[in-house]
Amino acid sequence: MPEEENPVQLYLVPTPIGNLKDITLRAIEVLKSVDVILAEDTRTTGKLLKHYEIQRPLQSYHIFNEHKTVEKLIERLKKGELMALVTDAGTPAISDPGFLLVRAAKDAGIEVNCLPGATAFVPALVNSGLPNDRFTFEGFLPHKKGRKTRIEALEDESRTMIFYESPHRLMKTLEQFAEAFGKERMASVSRELTKLYEENVRGTLEELITYYQENPIKGEIVIVVQGAGKQ
Repeated sequence: MPEEENPVQLYLVPTPIGNLKDITLRAIEVLKSVDVILAEDTRTTGKLLKHYEIQRPLQSYHIFNEHKTVEKLIERLKKGELMALVTDAGTPAISDPGFLLVRAAKDAGIEVNCLPGATAFVPALVNSGLPNDRFTFEGFLPHKKGRKTRIEALEDESRTMIFYESPHRLMKTLEQFAEAFGKERMASVSRELTKLYEENVRGTLEELITYYQENPIKGEIVIVVQGAGKQ
């Protein structure tokens, strides 16, 4: 384990978003050294650990139990347990569980260290060909309540906008974007990033709607939308 001036007790460890090779040497080192690994889905993380021959105890930590488990985990951290938090893919707390535990740890004076590593929106943004000097990450839109209001609030947003979306809501989202931002607004849709069938499709919102009407897709999706007034 790397030496630290103030020993870290909680590590946030990014995991590959697709290709298992996209993990850092330091991330592997940390995962091999901690007392327990907190995982969003122990089955998914178990496959990664098996691939890299990491044999550490796994504990479930996901959006449905994080409110109940944070207090108990903080008590264990205070007693000296060394923990690593991972999600199914990417960096913990980015549209995934993690925020509550990090906040509670900071409030309790526990050292937290987030390792750099994989996250889906960065390659999607760069691949989009849209301005990336200034951007806003919007994550997942609300499924129902507040969805229309959230989109309308972005009508005058001048920065490039980044969204996560599921395959079965992609068409609805593109149509709502076209209505709010204009069908000629440029955008990009990325799917299956780092995987064998990675695809990045760029065009106007109208062109993307037409494309995906003819080419239904599966897999994780990132939508990047041009900001208002950008050429």
